[in-house]
Amino acid sequence: MVSTFLMWTLIFVLQKPIFLSIYGGFSHVFEVIRHGLPLDFSMAGYLSTIPALILVISCLPFKTLHNTSSSRILMAIVGGWTLIGATVVALSFVANIALYGYWGFPLDSTPIFFLFSSPSAAMASVEWWQGLLGIVSIAAVMAFILLLFHLLWRKWGGDVFLLKTNNWQWMPMLILTALLFLPIRGGVTVSTMNTGEAYFSSVQELNHAAVNPLFSFMESVSHSEDFASQYRFMDDKEAHRFYHELYNKPTTDSICFVLRPGVKRPNIFIIVMESFSDTVTNVPGVTPNLDRLKHESVYFSHFYANSYRTDRGLVSVLLGYPAPATVSLMKYPKKTSNMPSIAAHLEKAGYVSSYYYGGDADFTNMRSFLVNQGFRHITEDVDFPVSERLSKWGVPDHLLFRRAEKDILARPVNGKPQLTVIQTSSSHEPFDVPYHHLKDKILNAFAYSDSCVGGFINTLRKSRQWNNSLVILVPDHLGAWPEHADNFKPWRYHIPLIWTGGTIRQPMVINTLGSQQDIAATLLSQLGIEHKDLIFSKDMFNPSVNHFAFFLPNDGIGMITEDDVLLYDNQLKKTVYDKGKKGHNLKAGQALLQVLFDDIAKR
Repeated sequence: MVSTFLMWTLIFVLQKPIFLSIYGGFSHVFEVIRHGLPLDFSMAGYLSTIPALILVISCLPFKTLHNTSSSRILMAIVGGWTLIGATVVALSFVANIALYGYWGFPLDSTPIFFLFSSPSAAMASVEWWQGLLGIVSIAAVMAFILLLFHLLWRKWGGDVFLLKTNNWQWMPMLILTALLFLPIRGGVTVSTMNTGEAYFSSVQELNHAAVNPLFSFMESVSHSEDFASQYRFMDDKEAHRFYHELYNKPTTDSICFVLRPGVKRPNIFIIVMESFSDTVTNVPGVTPNLDRLKHESVYFSHFYANSYRTDRGLVSVLLGYPAPATVSLMKYPKKTSNMPSIAAHLEKAGYVSSYYYGGDADFTNMRSFLVNQGFRHITEDVDFPVSERLSKWGVPDHLLFRRAEKDILARPVNGKPQLTVIQTSSSHEPFDVPYHHLKDKILNAFAYSDSCVGGFINTLRKSRQWNNSLVILVPDHLGAWPEHADNFKPWRYHIPLIWTGGTIRQPMVINTLGSQQDIAATLLSQLGIEHKDLIFSKDMFNPSVNHFAFFLPNDGIGMITEDDVLLYDNQLKKTVYDKGKKGHNLKAGQALLQVLFDDIAKR
């Protein structure tokens, strides 16, 4: 039993230098191994439990247990368990290595959710050779683990279960098995083992290298529904006091209205742009259409993305709700159906809502998410001819916009007001697009999407629909360029927000701080629609409210005010970025996250 525990621990320890060879360098390998041992011991304890119990059974003083047949059965159980363990360890290790370069955080339950909701979409970013390499790597890791255990057991075979035992020998074995509780739980203190135990450095790659990927995955799965007990930073009354101070929404007559006088129910177009960010728009020649629109429209210059994935960003933009990075709320249709949204408010005001997406609308439970809001017309990949599904994500952006343009131009000018959401996908890895103007593959994909957005705006501008149109351009989440950037830097979340269309009174730059969840209240306020139920969304044009950007890096808090720019890592339990009035935003950001999870738990 002890040998099995130590063997699993050795296997987990060996993962650390391999991870570091790819993402962090070897200079801190011993620190990484040392700080990662508690999680490795915990997982080794889990994996040693079944073999230990089998060994206890073999020590019981029953003659029927001590024969060749029984010995083979017990050994087969241990061997089967080891095969299962080798499989899940290999899968978690290879998946963590493969995904870390894209996500920048240790393995969690997100890949499983994506795979079950839409396998084809989940694999859209994977090249064939990457898939083959992944399969070969998993097989190689499994073979290595099984070889180690074969060498460990070779001198025993099944004879370990044939040894003669006395009437009491099973008791010390049972005690040793019970002691596995200590590494599994992490001791006998109040706190239980968690991934934060491995965090020790201000360099995130080192912390993530120390984290056991299988433990991280199990923790994510087990905690995904336990909302009420997560993020308890302070007394509930204190947290709600901070919340009410931040979201106090006084009535004022001094709200800036950017729509032309007389505009009451414009047709609204929300274009959700995959992975765009200010870092991309600041590269000369990549986004000429967005750059032009910044000067011709209402441009929000201090605007921030809420998170790092599309499913999180859509929750923030369409529901006016800060989507936690650690859980995909789309996974819980019962909860999202109880949340107010832009579409639901507009439906009450007589709007008809449509959604256009070139990919699979079942990916990440998107269909139920949209239907629950009131989107009556959903156009997805299967609504296009097979010949037009040219990319791994489905239909390229130019064909998506062409379909949307055809439908929009066919609408009667004086018909019911329309909400139309168009979600792009071509500026997503693997960045394969029918456009070849820039040498850099990633920037070329963004240039392609920019050209598609610009073409749509130009088509709409020439149509009879333009004078009654409000077009909102917003990225879905933080940007995909530059690659492998630190997600705990505030500039990663800085994104463009542009309002354009024939209903815009005049071009202007809005320097007010805000984040994606604020779009809902800001839009509805411009239309004169009541929105008190949007409890985490604030009107960026209301000078009387507190203006700040609140966003959620992976298991972290981002809080930006005029006085302070702060990012806090919940795993490290430490502020990792603070510029301005040091620590000014910490309590407020923690309070908002705590109140947010209280609200999710109640839904």
